[in-house]
Amino acid sequence: MIFGGAMAVFEGIAAITKDNLFVATDNYVFRFSLTGWGWIHLIPGIVIVLAGCALLFNGAAWARVVGIVLLGLGALANFLWLPFYPFWSIVLIAINVFILWALCMGPQQEEWT
Repeated sequence: MIFGGAMAVFEGIAAITKDNLFVATDNYVFRFSLTGWGWIHLIPGIVIVLAGCALLFNGAAWARVVGIVLLGLGALANFLWLPFYPFWSIVLIAINVFILWALCMGPQQEEWT
């Protein structure tokens, strides 16, 4: 979660600073400014990093729930972000889905025989 959230934070910072890396499409249905998309990625990314730290260090159950909700929303946001930077979006969607799967599996107890 920490890695996925950090990548979302970097994506948000890059969009807020209006980097020349992103391509703007003219007739995109979800028409926000690049700065708006940056804030959409930055704020949940920060919360995901904080929840990841809480889950890692304390094993907090609330962090697992927050992670599941925000990573699902993050995957959706990256799907909507596809026209601006397709490669980064696909990578983050894959990372978010993998982390979602891991969070939904929960901690596994090993049995010693």
